[in-house]
Amino acid sequence: MTIVPPPPTADAPWPVGLLATKLRDWIDRLGTAWVEGEITQWNVSGGNVYGKLRDLEQDATVSFSIWSSVKSRVPADLKQGDRVVAAVKPNYWVKGGSLTMQVFDMRHVGLGDLLERLERLRVKLTGEGLFAPERKRRLPFLPQCIGLVTGRDSDAEKDVLRNAQLRWPSVEFRVVHAAVQGDRMVSEVTAAVQRLDADPEVDVIIVARGGGDFQNLLGFSDETLIRAVAACTTPVVSAIGHEADRPLLDEVADLRASTPTDAAKRVVPDVTEELSRVQQARARIGQRLTALVATEVDRLEQIRSRPVLASPQTLVDVRADEIVRAVARGRELVVRGVERGETRVAELTAGLRALSPQGTLRRGYAIVQVPGGAVLHDPSDAPRDTELLLTLSGGGLTAVSTGESSGPIDDHPSPGGTEQSRTSGAGRSHPASQTPR
Repeated sequence: MTIVPPPPTADAPWPVGLLATKLRDWIDRLGTAWVEGEITQWNVSGGNVYGKLRDLEQDATVSFSIWSSVKSRVPADLKQGDRVVAAVKPNYWVKGGSLTMQVFDMRHVGLGDLLERLERLRVKLTGEGLFAPERKRRLPFLPQCIGLVTGRDSDAEKDVLRNAQLRWPSVEFRVVHAAVQGDRMVSEVTAAVQRLDADPEVDVIIVARGGGDFQNLLGFSDETLIRAVAACTTPVVSAIGHEADRPLLDEVADLRASTPTDAAKRVVPDVTEELSRVQQARARIGQRLTALVATEVDRLEQIRSRPVLASPQTLVDVRADEIVRAVARGRELVVRGVERGETRVAELTAGLRALSPQGTLRRGYAIVQVPGGAVLHDPSDAPRDTELLLTLSGGGLTAVSTGESSGPIDDHPSPGGTEQSRTSGAGRSHPASQTPR
């Protein structure tokens, strides 16, 4: 357990060594950085190089040292006045109280040409649409199997596996080891990506490396690898872990993670968080269902309290009484209508009978017609021996006119009226000559 000393005061100051140690510890955390500047001093002593590097635009200078083990890897023609780029790590010397930059790599500014070539490749692939946002595929929410391309026994591999399994213990991995720098890097990483993409059980592919200097990461901007990743049908996650100079793999991948650990967190959900969300969702659903049931219970109670449901028989009885009254009223109206109809029919029948010729014939009158069907109105129209057709109430008969009669005719014809009409003829006042109304 580390014991943290109390803050220094005038009564309890820190020793110089403690302050120097703290400065060294803080400076060591800065890590390695690529810087560009001009060599203003270059001294070789004991196989080591000691010099100074000045900023190209501002008034700023830092001291640097190149140990003999590194000097053999830097260009031999480096000298004062050269513009260079260098990979440096700040180093604080506790004993001497000096700050210097330890150089791990240094080269002429010709590196800019390489950056220019990469930029041209970036523009070319962008024009082809390989980096377009609409090409990005959505990662599965819970991948059952994750493909991992990384260096053998690397920290990146350990970080991805450990963090993914901590978040979701049942997740499975298909790990394909490949060189992540050097001459074999492009071919091996490309082959590993294509192999995992062809595996139907792999849901997502992670390409991971734990950072590194710009030159070591150049392979992750190789056009062959970029096109292979663009052709994948499986989502690809880039986890190279280099913020200053992002390789083109970050651009073509469906998701860019800042570190291998970040990749594991973004690809695999946290089981604890998901269980918490499930519990929260279940609680919300329970509350909603409880509220819904309570609302429906209140609604049912309101419906049950209505008269139609509180006492349904009363409503039925009321409607039954209304139906009985309506039926009685209807029956009464029908009877009255029938009676009025019968009375009207009787009146019309009596009027019709009063106007009917049949009634006149029943009173003893007859209709006399001459040949041709014309009704006889005047005796002169039936001279002697004219055949006559007599229509009586009981039927018809024929007769022969004997001419006009000069004697009176009895108002009550005798039963033998047929023979009498033959001898006496038809008188002007004889009932048989009456025209029907």
